[in-house]
Amino acid sequence: MHMHTRRSGDCLSDGEAVVRAALGRGVHRVCITDHDEIAAALELKARFPQHVIVGEEVKTAEKVDIIGLYIRERIPGGTPARESCERIRAQGGLVYVPHPYAPGKGGNGAILDVVEDLVDAVEGFNGRIHKPELNRRAVAWAQARGKALGAGSDAHALFEVGRTWVEVPPFEDTPAAFLEALRQGTLHGFYSSRAVHLISTWAKVRKALPGGQAA
Repeated sequence: MHMHTRRSGDCLSDGEAVVRAALGRGVHRVCITDHDEIAAALELKARFPQHVIVGEEVKTAEKVDIIGLYIRERIPGGTPARESCERIRAQGGLVYVPHPYAPGKGGNGAILDVVEDLVDAVEGFNGRIHKPELNRRAVAWAQARGKALGAGSDAHALFEVGRTWVEVPPFEDTPAAFLEALRQGTLHGFYSSRAVHLISTWAKVRKALPGGQAA
């Protein structure tokens, strides 16, 4: 439910390779959630219609992340959190809050109070969170409010793909059906090494070099 391709500024993974890695590891449907971008997700949806859900991880004006799933139009980075959620909903999409208690990108949980009424699902397990308590707090918040739970590897490298997943019953490829499946889902996952952040940093450096954007 949360992974990146090279259309994200901190990732070098080819989109097709991401999807094929997931399928090869038994993950049959993936949410492509690049930072402030949906071009790769739309392209992959056209090529793998039964296996891809289009998403975007928006860096909001508050500097925290909100994911929109089942969207058709890009939401610009820097859009305020509530407006981002409203624009996701206006497209018929689902509002998914990733790593809500992470420092910085999650806002230490503060954003949840700002957008609570607009949230459809919360990331209860993020594979790049290295303090399990932060994931447990996300689960507790969601369960106390009857919100659905999701999980994601937050993969920025191919070896991370498929390390975290949600086991759900079969569902039609619609937002409502997916949300209902999540309510019946079971979260599974493994924590990635802290070294994965070096991969993201290298991707940023590589893209800053001459010709790096073509990498």
